[in-house]
Amino acid sequence: MDLSQITPQEFVFALSAIGAGIGLIAGLGPGIGQGIAAGYGAEAVGRQPKAQGTIMTTMLLGQAVAETTGIYSLVVALILMFVHPYVPETMGQAFIFGCSAIGGGIGLIAGLGPGIGQGVAAGHGAAAVGRQPDSQGTIMTTMLLGQAVAETTGIYSLVVALILMFVHPFM
Repeated sequence: MDLSQITPQEFVFALSAIGAGIGLIAGLGPGIGQGIAAGYGAEAVGRQPKAQGTIMTTMLLGQAVAETTGIYSLVVALILMFVHPYVPETMGQAFIFGCSAIGGGIGLIAGLGPGIGQGVAAGHGAAAVGRQPDSQGTIMTTMLLGQAVAETTGIYSLVVALILMFVHPFM
């Protein structure tokens, strides 16, 4: 194919695909974090088998929170692949839109931190419940509050990606 024959729309689609792929890198964070949580949870159950239910509840709730940045990256990747609310008319517009799509994907990499951090918190929460099953409520409250604060950078990356994709501040 002769690259000079690429339409502005095709150019944006191509760069959106790149942005979607890059954005999914953020899924590494939750994967690592959830693995850490599972490891600590299994270890806690090994030490305190009678508290398996409370340990598992803490671990699974913590893992669910840790998954949020992976969900953000999936949503943005799907938007980049299937939703193109504005079709550029010129190659100049297409270049800005395409770079915005790549920028949105790159920005989602910030989700690595919250995913890993929240998984570590979930793992330590499960381990703490394994040591003190009667304190599950207090431990889970502390864990969830810490995870909520850790989530902020993932939310920031989602907001910036959505702004780049839909608001087009550079147009």
